[in-house]
Amino acid sequence: MNAGTDIGIGAIHCLLPDTRVAVEDLPEFAMLDTASADFARGSGVRTVGVFDENEQAPLAARACRELFEAHPGEPDVLLLVAPRAPDVLLGSDVCRVQSEAKLNSAYPLTVEGLGCTGSSTAWALARDLLVADPRREQIVIAHASRPTGVDRIRFPVTVVGDGAFAMTMVRGGRPVLRAHREQADGSFHDLFRVEYKETPWYEWREVCQDLSRYRFQLATLSSRRLGAMVDQVLADAGVDRDRVKATLMQNVTASAYDFYTSLLGLPIHPVCGRHLAEYGHLGAADVVLNMDALLASGELDQGDLVLVLNNSQVAAWAVTLWEV
Repeated sequence: MNAGTDIGIGAIHCLLPDTRVAVEDLPEFAMLDTASADFARGSGVRTVGVFDENEQAPLAARACRELFEAHPGEPDVLLLVAPRAPDVLLGSDVCRVQSEAKLNSAYPLTVEGLGCTGSSTAWALARDLLVADPRREQIVIAHASRPTGVDRIRFPVTVVGDGAFAMTMVRGGRPVLRAHREQADGSFHDLFRVEYKETPWYEWREVCQDLSRYRFQLATLSSRRLGAMVDQVLADAGVDRDRVKATLMQNVTASAYDFYTSLLGLPIHPVCGRHLAEYGHLGAADVVLNMDALLASGELDQGDLVLVLNNSQVAAWAVTLWEV
């Protein structure tokens, strides 16, 4: 991709709650068995942010409104990274976001079924949509994270907080998306599930069908896939590992940072751990929040490279290289 067709980030706006709740003060904590309680205490999450709103689409719409209040624009496409459970069945969450955010010029689309990895897929798709049609000038991506049901402690995965983001992809944006790879293994499609059709929402519980398959088989596969994909992305961009200034990933557990630092030989930036401890896991919003904070920190110079890793429990993986 030459300089005339560079596509990158136009603006980012993250929406975070003012209210924080300690993990051990969550309503479900007192009902946990020993293994689940020990997991929650050792996850690296100290508090989670909590919004008063129960629905996700209004939070995503609010993130969009506030983004465009600060950075006026008329997006051509709205890409909603769908939550794990929609607000409505038969209706359209993405069309609700379009309506409530007053993005009348934006054609609404949804990236669904990829969990946390959806945000990385969305920015790659946004880049492709801009490349495909020179009449398009701006794509907006949005997502809101809330727990499925009432429980925030997702044993054996993470502890969920509330948050939302909106970001734009434009020609000439910075950081520039330099290289991207993504893969998935559909055999893990039902490793986690919520029985919801005959159960009221306040009784929804996420269940892992096979703990050993999650902890060992998926973990081993993820390490192998992400390791290879990092090599591929760096080769695509024609750069060596020592050129990478910072590496970011999603915020699931503190132990994951040590694992991937050891695996890749690239230290995971501390901003990830700080956000995990303060806000918990924000689904597909994690990597966007971490990127936004890193860019605002002032520690990067123009031309620095940032590697972003993303993966999810449905066995979807993505690696993106950005140039500041």
